[in-house]
Amino acid sequence: MGVKIFAGRSSVDLATKIATNYGMPLGDVKVSVFSDGEFQPSFEETVRGQDVFIVQSTMPPTENLFELLLLIDAAKRASARKIIAVIPYFGFARQDRKDKPRVAIGAKLIANMLMAAGVDRVMTMDLHADQIQGFFEVPVDHLYASTLFLKEIDKLDKNNIIMAAPDVGGAKRANSYAKNLNCGLALCHKHRKKANEIAEMTVIGDVAGKDVIIVDDMCDTAGTLTTAADLLMDKGAKSVRAFCTHAVLSGPAFERINNSKITELVVTDTIPIKQISPKIRVVSVAELFADVIKRLIQNESISSHFVIS
Repeated sequence: MGVKIFAGRSSVDLATKIATNYGMPLGDVKVSVFSDGEFQPSFEETVRGQDVFIVQSTMPPTENLFELLLLIDAAKRASARKIIAVIPYFGFARQDRKDKPRVAIGAKLIANMLMAAGVDRVMTMDLHADQIQGFFEVPVDHLYASTLFLKEIDKLDKNNIIMAAPDVGGAKRANSYAKNLNCGLALCHKHRKKANEIAEMTVIGDVAGKDVIIVDDMCDTAGTLTTAADLLMDKGAKSVRAFCTHAVLSGPAFERINNSKITELVVTDTIPIKQISPKIRVVSVAELFADVIKRLIQNESISSHFVIS
């Protein structure tokens, strides 16, 4: 039984690291682009009878998602034995329910499209909503960046830390970290008037003199994160660090982070960083994904990676 790892154009660097950690070269994919922008990916080597892993994060533009669908379809039509979509960042995950009338459940639609294309398994990390796993009728390996982040937190002075959630939605995640580290928990409560814009925020919990660590699944415009960091410092925190899995970092994110009171933002490379910032540090998920791929091929348990779920 052979294994081959390929990459879509949005995740070539990460896929190369995953393949290197696995111990094999990255497979050869060619993408032909027509003058009107239409594109056609193709595998430039045989995949017949192989277990094919296709690495592609599906952040905007939507071409990234469609390219993944085309690659899955191409692998299916080329008689691959199994097709596993490795989606480090699962785009459209914020659309996991109808939170107001007449809207789509985008995450469910994406799941349907991936299954229709012919995927046999999905491997992803830190879904915005855990229930998205139930949108699929194929197995989903849901990995957690806590496996990596806890190692980074261990390097800090753990006697003075307190975990914090940037909003109510992140309370469960922050509480899991707090239990694992046996430390306190603070909560930032925000009120939005519209998407990506915070009207007001308050802090629940005593953070005076503490080294605060904010954990979240993604950082988009960094409005919530930087507002929370500045507010925590105003409440007497000694320092504020943040650990966010997916570095979406759109719009004014970099400017906000650089101008905020946050000491450091640690992110993973599920999404390529658009620019360098002295306050942003990247931790690679390549070794973790490579190990899970090995365990999957060898039919071994991957639960040891679920330090915090």
